[in-house]
Amino acid sequence: MKFGVIIFPGSNCDQDSYHAAITATGQQAAFLWHESHNLENSDAIIVPGGFAYGDYMRTGAIARFAPIMQEVGKFAANGGLVIGICNGFQILCEAGLLPGALMRNAGLKYICKFVDLRVENADTPFTNACKPGDVLRIPIGHMEGNYYCDAATLDTLKRQNRIVLRYSTPDGRITPEANPNGSLDNIAGICNEGRNVLGLMPHPDRCSESLLGSSDGAKIFKSMAAALVPTR
Repeated sequence: MKFGVIIFPGSNCDQDSYHAAITATGQQAAFLWHESHNLENSDAIIVPGGFAYGDYMRTGAIARFAPIMQEVGKFAANGGLVIGICNGFQILCEAGLLPGALMRNAGLKYICKFVDLRVENADTPFTNACKPGDVLRIPIGHMEGNYYCDAATLDTLKRQNRIVLRYSTPDGRITPEANPNGSLDNIAGICNEGRNVLGLMPHPDRCSESLLGSSDGAKIFKSMAAALVPTR
């Protein structure tokens, strides 16, 4: 299989995502330029972190209009796997591929640190290497990571089991103290109704090898590969 990693002007985690996808899975990866209409036969798309188009106007607001995102929308509509990491999550929400929005962190400060995440749903192509209740140690690095949606949308996310990851304590308790940015219901990652699009604020691309302080991020990429590569 092949991962396609999008590059926007201002992306700064494209290389990280490219490296993590390859090293975690042993599969191929290719860079996709924001002005392209060609996904180059990619089997999964990574919308990486960074500051696409300088985060002008609003995070992800300009990137949603990039030509490559038109193709990503079609790809997702046909069941293709799409993961948005940090700024990528913001872009997917702006593009309408995921509901809700990412607002300024509570406290209005940039936060960069390791956090703990409880796996709420392991029945997705992004978390099949985990079990429900597993706690992953993955870093965050964002200013606008405060997830918000209206009450009806939150109810739908809960009812359809689309909250995939929540900020937690190391032993898996969901508490206000474990929430680094004020996110509604401690939400760190959600998926679409078809479960083929995932957005998460933490960076699995920054912890795919133990020398980085944790290798838990590799489970996300390995899950994607397992969902797409036939077992022999």
